[in-house]
Amino acid sequence: MLLVPKNERRVRRAAIEVECQIVREADYKVVARRSFDLSTEGALVPSESDVAIGEPLLVSFRATGFGILFATTGHVARVVAGRRNGDRARCLGVSFRLDPLARHLLRGGLRRVPPPLPKRDRRIDYAATVEAIATTELDLFYFD
Repeated sequence: MLLVPKNERRVRRAAIEVECQIVREADYKVVARRSFDLSTEGALVPSESDVAIGEPLLVSFRATGFGILFATTGHVARVVAGRRNGDRARCLGVSFRLDPLARHLLRGGLRRVPPPLPKRDRRIDYAATVEAIATTELDLFYFD
């Protein structure tokens, strides 16, 4: 039986470590200086201090072969405690929004970088699986 994996990602991530500066907007304290992976909408960064989900951040990093500086605002989307097998450290999932030109430049710079290896099993899209089975069975029993 074929189980259909669920794709919950909106954008492709790239397994690239870049130097960055993630600063808490409230007190301008640096909370991260590098990222483990990067996309056009966010990054996974090892955390240097406690930060709450939703907390506003100032984000800057250099990426692409041209060393372009990207600077924008963002927020903490999730906190990775670092307790699961495969977790590198205590990390923050940082979400940010780039203007269309910056997003295009970053996407082009990351297109040849492979995605990070998954750390957990992919979720199953059970509705799509049932639909695939139903469609296959109908095709098998359809006679003209």
